[in-house]
Amino acid sequence: MENVYIAIIILWIFLFVYAIAGSIDFGAGFWAMFYRKRTDTKAASIANRYLSPSWEVTNVFLVLLVVALVGFFPGAASSLGTILIVPFCLVLILLTIRSAFMVYSYSVQKYTNMLVIISGVTGLLIPALLVSILPAAIGGFVETVGDRQYVLVNQLFTSPTFYTHIGFGISTELFLSSLLLSDYAREANSEETYHVYRKNAIVLGPITLAFAVAAIFTLIPEAFWMFENMANEWLWFTLSLLAFTIGYSALWWPSKKVSIGQPRVAVLLIALQFGLASFAYGSAHMPYFLYPDVTIYDAFTNDTMFQLLLIGYGVGMAVLVPIFIFFWRLFMKDKRYLKQEESH
Repeated sequence: MENVYIAIIILWIFLFVYAIAGSIDFGAGFWAMFYRKRTDTKAASIANRYLSPSWEVTNVFLVLLVVALVGFFPGAASSLGTILIVPFCLVLILLTIRSAFMVYSYSVQKYTNMLVIISGVTGLLIPALLVSILPAAIGGFVETVGDRQYVLVNQLFTSPTFYTHIGFGISTELFLSSLLLSDYAREANSEETYHVYRKNAIVLGPITLAFAVAAIFTLIPEAFWMFENMANEWLWFTLSLLAFTIGYSALWWPSKKVSIGQPRVAVLLIALQFGLASFAYGSAHMPYFLYPDVTIYDAFTNDTMFQLLLIGYGVGMAVLVPIFIFFWRLFMKDKRYLKQEESH
């Protein structure tokens, strides 16, 4: 395999992990806000319990993603900066505000309610801003004049594919977070909360699928090359749809821990479904970073730097992966941790 494709796979792995972890993290923030005044359910408490230790881990993958992008593909920085500068700066501002309240609000109780609102609002805005980058990268919305590139904002904001991508991003985060929180509620022995989030997942699953299909077909008038390439990846998309169908049906499977449903199976299969679909989407986008001006070959670093980065990431992952596994087991499986949190 060519070095450039090894690099793009590493980049895709970081992007995929951040997309899944970030979706669940931001979605949990929204659900904590949505249920904060409900006294008939512990849904807000469960969401806050999940949110409290998880957001730091999510931000680690954002840093890894950005460093990998700049390190492996420095030639893409200029062109991608054109379409990233506004949404990414807004994302960084929102993340800074969100993180600041995460750190200090639990020490200063009078800001707790404000934290919930900020976490919920940013939980919707950040994914929407990040997903809005995708339509601009597929072409038709960036104009090159001499050595400079300009985003055609008017055309982008009036494009159906722009809004279907945003709808897909928001529905995805709410769907994934509902699935994970249903599983977390089950582990915390809160069956009533489990059913609240299971119901949310049942409603949001078809909505997410509908937005995904709409996002594909709205590409036809503005990026037909992408639509054609995605059609060629039909096998991956078919496998993705199969994983979604089985994972979604797991919400009705018999269970020994709750009255109905296997949320852990649903989480894993839906995550697999998004992995397959995102791999197919990325493959269809190849070899372009920004169609038609910047390819992965144009942007790739030299072989020496690639090898050094590969060694660095290998050592880093050897350290981080065991830590993440330990964190996951503590967070989702250790009953002492769950009971301690329940007592708060």
